[in-house]
Amino acid sequence: MLLRQIEYYLAVINTGSFSEAAEVCHISQSAVSQQIKALEEELGVELLRRHNRTFSMTPAGELFYRKATVLRSDLEQLKRDVRRTSASQAKKLRIGYLRCYGGTEFQDAMALFSERHPETELEVLSGNHEDLYNALRREDVDLVLNDQRRAFSDDYVNYELVKSRCYVEMASRLPLAKLSRLDVSDLKNTPCILVTGREQRENESSYFRDIVGFTGPHLYTETLPEARILVASGKGFLPVEGIREDTYFDTAISRIPLYKNGRPLFRNYCAFWKNENTDPLIREFADLLKTRFV
Repeated sequence: MLLRQIEYYLAVINTGSFSEAAEVCHISQSAVSQQIKALEEELGVELLRRHNRTFSMTPAGELFYRKATVLRSDLEQLKRDVRRTSASQAKKLRIGYLRCYGGTEFQDAMALFSERHPETELEVLSGNHEDLYNALRREDVDLVLNDQRRAFSDDYVNYELVKSRCYVEMASRLPLAKLSRLDVSDLKNTPCILVTGREQRENESSYFRDIVGFTGPHLYTETLPEARILVASGKGFLPVEGIREDTYFDTAISRIPLYKNGRPLFRNYCAFWKNENTDPLIREFADLLKTRFV
């Protein structure tokens, strides 16, 4: 049994088509069919039942598919482990991101980068704006996804990713959630829920009170899921970090555009890294991240 026969079989099942599997494997459709047939003959069992232009897996085929998928996963992990044992190939990229960020762009970029560079170990640090700024300054991370709260510094690459509308989330049953948009002044008596560690509570409160204008009480959680539990419970509203307007929530939570003095509020998201850090993997990850925002 050859590993490529296993790959062909998995491709046929995963695509649901011999022709599409041939495209994925970069061989002819007839070659895929021949290799699957040879695999069945070696095993002495029928893996697929052909029905004109369609097929279905036999019980043996289903078992083989499950076991072969596990085997393929183990082989991929083996390749990554072997590559990382080589000091000349060992790579590490340390990335920081906002712990309150609710979009999927960061995860998408991580997945794409890992697929391209399986030999590179990704270390991830989460924090609020000040945590990430300090981590980058101390060189604890190579790159951070952060919002722009300061003027750009010449000591860093300030790679602009997107200018995003600002939103808040609140329990759908609350009267304010019935409005199509909310002004900062509308929220003056409603608690603002902030996702931050204890050591940065004052910094976060100062920013959202003095710069954004949320003058009501502030509540704190350390994780985004905890914050959304408070939101769903009607304890207050959550300033949203992230650009996706179509993020799914159940009917318990509404996402509402945020305005200030009648104008929509925006926030800039950037990738930051030190100018002196010239590792090409940093720029590649930043470019991948930007494609996710686009």
